Amino acid sequence: MVKKELKNLIEKAIFKAQENQKLPIFEIPEINLEYPKEKMHGDFASNIALSLSKKCRKKPIEVAEIIIDNFPQNKIIRQAKTALPGFINFVLSDELLQAQVEEILKQKDKFGLSKIGKNKKIHIDFVSANPTGPVTVGNARGGPFGDILANILKRNGYGVIREYYVNDAGKQIDSLGHSVLKDKKSEYNGKYIDELAKKIKEKDYRRVGEEAAQVILKDMIKPSMEALGIKFNSWFSEKKLQSGGEVDKTIKLLQKKGFVYKKDGAVWFKSISFGDDKDRVVIKADGQKTYFGSDIAYHLDKIKRGCIKLIDVWGADHHGDVARVKGALEALGYKDKLDVILTQLVKVIKDGKEIKMSKRVGTYISIDDLISEVGRDPIRFIFAMYSTNTHINFDINLAKEKSEKNPVYYVQYAYARIHGILDKIPSNKIQSPKLHLLKHPTELALIKELIKLPDLIKDIAGDYQVQKLPYFAIDLASAFHQFYNTCRVISRDKDLSAARQSLIKATQIVLKNTLDLIGVSAPKKM
Repeated sequence: MVKKELKNLIEKAIFKAQENQKLPIFEIPEINLEYPKEKMHGDFASNIALSLSKKCRKKPIEVAEIIIDNFPQNKIIRQAKTALPGFINFVLSDELLQAQVEEILKQKDKFGLSKIGKNKKIHIDFVSANPTGPVTVGNARGGPFGDILANILKRNGYGVIREYYVNDAGKQIDSLGHSVLKDKKSEYNGKYIDELAKKIKEKDYRRVGEEAAQVILKDMIKPSMEALGIKFNSWFSEKKLQSGGEVDKTIKLLQKKGFVYKKDGAVWFKSISFGDDKDRVVIKADGQKTYFGSDIAYHLDKIKRGCIKLIDVWGADHHGDVARVKGALEALGYKDKLDVILTQLVKVIKDGKEIKMSKRVGTYISIDDLISEVGRDPIRFIFAMYSTNTHINFDINLAKEKSEKNPVYYVQYAYARIHGILDKIPSNKIQSPKLHLLKHPTELALIKELIKLPDLIKDIAGDYQVQKLPYFAIDLASAFHQFYNTCRVISRDKDLSAARQSLIKATQIVLKNTLDLIGVSAPKKM
């Protein structure tokens, strides 16, 4: 990875400056490298001189100049220059960039692959909508995010468990039973409730709810997830967790540690001690386990399965649960094991108007409806473009448009265009390309985009900012289109043609790897 090589060079420059007493001896902090907002400033920028200025008792700009003066000879950097107040901007060498094309062609689908995870297990719980009805667009928002994050983590060498937590016990299942029976406590409405009422002959509301939940899971939720391109490793039942005694065992463990107490016939967890606004019930006075009580046992079960990190993708309406669940894990001795990502609402727009949704009153748009309308690819790509902490305005008209305005179409068209060009080359074989001929600004700009993928994959595994991936795909497609509009790929100059054919083949590989991570198809024709 270029970023890693550049960091090593900066370290060597600092060590050399220390050896010749231009800088004092100190432990070198983490070296940060960023892509400058303005390309005119270079390919990478580092603020390391700002970090070191206090230790050196020198102005940041002076420290930056010392580091540059002590850079060892290398084939990575063409130019390093300072910028106020003390940044160092780097321009990569043409030789390095040209060599990266050959590296991509060699690695192919392994380009961007990393082994940093060492096959350690990471558990991701996502979607996990209650089995009380079809999966709505809002429920499904975490689907593409969780699935893409799982792909990224797997690409980094982690053993990833994708899991759907089935809330098939508790109040919502009782409410479902009443709804199917259409009694006074009915809460859910819609055609699916009418169909369930025809199928289920039970009369006890709880049994009706349990049977209905299983039908919904089998006939609605699982097919919806498959249609969205998501394959879960397991579907974990809350009911089985409770009937197996795991909730009781977990609460007893918390009791031994002094974190639960009895009051008014119920059992309470001391969640105030962990930042919650009040203590929470884990077992009700009637002996029924609360959702929170089951949730603690569920998270402990994940840890017992050998997972080093737990990632939960929840809707924003669960923000109040974060502190108490993390607190319970801390009480059990597992502080900082859990990361919770909250997703915001989805608005579906058609013909300029928002489609209103409500599962309880029977007016909603399911993810199946949306897939039927626009297809899987636009949903996964456009959903992934939004940071989880922002609302999504999903425009159906835009998602169906076949133009550069539609981001997924724009990226897929770049891939199809490359395939069309390469298809004209006999046997699609490019032999002994002279890559040093790739010197045109648009050629080098395209290579600079290509080599971002490995570092991007590593970064997303750490910060979970999945939205970086589709934007990278858009930037890469844009760089390719600019190159294509400027440079003739197939010309009378056979050597230059071969070099450019190698470049677009490398671009095809990186685009395909990126689209695979997003879970979007790479069509050969459009």
